[in-house]
Amino acid sequence: MIALQALFELDTVGHPPEQTIGRLVEELGVSAEAEAFARELVGGVLEHRPAIDKTLSDTAPAWPLNQIAAIDRNILRLAIYEVLIDNKVPVRAAINEAVELAKEFGGESSPKFINGVLGSVSLMATR
Repeated sequence: MIALQALFELDTVGHPPEQTIGRLVEELGVSAEAEAFARELVGGVLEHRPAIDKTLSDTAPAWPLNQIAAIDRNILRLAIYEVLIDNKVPVRAAINEAVELAKEFGGESSPKFINGVLGSVSLMATR
């Protein structure tokens, strides 16, 4: 959740991720382990963002990147990073977590959209 919020703020208002993560950690009182994991995810997404965005564009061609809701775009970026690049969690777990984030933070159609795009991404992961 912290990684998603940091990426969302960076994407929509340009807040630096380090400051955003620090503020969120303080506000939410999360563990050092959770903070480290959030920083790792955000850093990984930012480092690989061009490749992640290309994958997103390739798997959702009907939706130009700038037309995908910012929250959905960043949920997808996180999940694509976890599925195709990081490989530390099972694909199914990454997709399920992304759908849960979409239910909590996205719009009415977000969970279905996220699940559909990540279904296509998961096929790429198995190739």
